[in-house]
Amino acid sequence: DITASSDSRDTMVDVVQRVSEQVFIPLTVGGGIRSVEDVRRMLKAGADKVGMNTAAVNNPELVHQAAAAFGNQCIVVAIDAKRVSSTDGEPTDRGPTPKAADVALDEDSQWQVYTHGGRTPTGLDAVKWAVRVVELGAGEILLTSMDEDGQLSGYDLALTRTISEAVPAPVIASGGAGELDHLYQALDQGKADAVLAASIFHFGTFTIGQAKEYLRGKGIPVRPNYEGPD
Repeated sequence: DITASSDSRDTMVDVVQRVSEQVFIPLTVGGGIRSVEDVRRMLKAGADKVGMNTAAVNNPELVHQAAAAFGNQCIVVAIDAKRVSSTDGEPTDRGPTPKAADVALDEDSQWQVYTHGGRTPTGLDAVKWAVRVVELGAGEILLTSMDEDGQLSGYDLALTRTISEAVPAPVIASGGAGELDHLYQALDQGKADAVLAASIFHFGTFTIGQAKEYLRGKGIPVRPNYEGPD
């Protein structure tokens, strides 16, 4: 629920419960997570992993607390990153000055972290922030390029590669997939551990099976399609 935090809305526990009863693949839930108890409720409802973005920025200690309570394998920090300078060279809103100066934007920063569903600039350097949340206990990074999201022109490979090489945790690339080769590029050139795609599946451009077959043909190990319980 990407607008749960911006709208001060709780994540829908009943929806999580119903979905977890119907799917037999790892289920990650995000949006509206504000406390360790929220994480606990989502895991009890059937989630395998819980993602947070705004809450982690507002209270970084929550990442550590949740990882300590449930294990870092189920804590995902989502990072919505946007280039500090737009494609036409105009500077973007650099947001407030963070309290933690060591993760703040500086003259060398290329990408800024946004929260509240990509609406609010934070003044945080995306690469520094990724390193910090992994140090706090995040077991996975869901990295979305706001510049490429919905453009169908490919992932931000520079962003993906920079963060993938900066942290030891798995990085999921998100934002920009329009062709099957874009998935491969993110894994190969971008050094991502996994890729997220939405539009190409939602609009029927490709099937998940086609995506897996393409990647398998490129030498990327992928799991077989799940056929459901016997």
